[in-house]
Amino acid sequence: MKKSIVLVLAGLLFCSSVFAGGAKESTPAAEKGLKIAIVSSPSGVDDGSFNEDNYNGILSFIKKHPTSTVTPVREPTGDSAAAVKAAADIVADYDVLVCTGFQFAGIGELAKENPATKFILVDSYPSDATGNTVELTNVYAMQFAEQESGFFAGMAAALETKTGKVAVVNGIAYPSNVNYQYGFECGVKYVNATEGKTVQMVELPSQAGTDVTGANVGGNYVGSFADESTGKIVGQNLINEGCDIIFVAAGGSGNGVFTAAKESGKAMVIGCDVDQWNDGVNGDKNIILTSVLKVMSLNVDRTLETILNGTFAGGNVLLKADTDSTGYVSEAGHQQLSASTIEKLNAAYPLIQSGKIVPASNFGGFTPDEFVVAK
Repeated sequence: MKKSIVLVLAGLLFCSSVFAGGAKESTPAAEKGLKIAIVSSPSGVDDGSFNEDNYNGILSFIKKHPTSTVTPVREPTGDSAAAVKAAADIVADYDVLVCTGFQFAGIGELAKENPATKFILVDSYPSDATGNTVELTNVYAMQFAEQESGFFAGMAAALETKTGKVAVVNGIAYPSNVNYQYGFECGVKYVNATEGKTVQMVELPSQAGTDVTGANVGGNYVGSFADESTGKIVGQNLINEGCDIIFVAAGGSGNGVFTAAKESGKAMVIGCDVDQWNDGVNGDKNIILTSVLKVMSLNVDRTLETILNGTFAGGNVLLKADTDSTGYVSEAGHQQLSASTIEKLNAAYPLIQSGKIVPASNFGGFTPDEFVVAK
């Protein structure tokens, strides 16, 4: 999805939100506003990526409804049980809890026990006490087809590499992160097959990830979303292996990979979740090749609007390219892709939207090795 699409969507959602909000301005709920808390992973709401984008969605909502408030709560460990406890400790104090990350899947029982509180769950669906996925009337849970955005990252890396070696760095092997990894690998494989290339994906055996089922998924995992020093070491090692383009999907740990690329002067990075162009500034240069997107902030903003105006409906949704919720940045001045690469990405986008190209995902039934490029 082009950045311009994101801006258009923002305008449309802003207009529809103002209209919906205006219809309710005289109601007590609208006058009172919403008391919101965002409970995030260790990297916090200023990580420049995943958490910050969700936080920006809340801030956008508050800008339109200034009687509403937000309190950021950072859960420092990333542990699933600790994440649920962090939400439980404050649930009685807020109208809405925005919980960002797979580690919050276990809030299902908490949500059942607190039906008056609305939950916005990002990157997972709620589960009950036995670990089974449930749909709840007070929980709007959104997942994204990260493998689609990862696919575009893989295509861009394979089309632009000069050394023929590329890599992806992830945080923890939660499904969303494995989706990015698998999508990236499929994107590289797609370019190799369609362009006659032999681009190599470099993996450091010591950084292989283990997913939530205990399966080894390979890749390059830092093991945390808030460990910049290890992120930098992983980045340096990949650059030393000859990688000149690295896709970074590691939250705050990814800042270390950015630093490694800046210091080396030998590699570019592909940003993740949001447009990370500003994070790539390195003197009078920029290390960002492009960024791949999942549109979280707008979806959080939109859901808060439904809570305020009384049209909220809980449910578990998967947001994909067919709703313009995944994509890539092609806006001039925020990427350094060649015109040829942009043309090829633009040609692949409708194929993803229509399902003619289906990248592998963590639980999609096949691996990147089994991804077949149609002739």
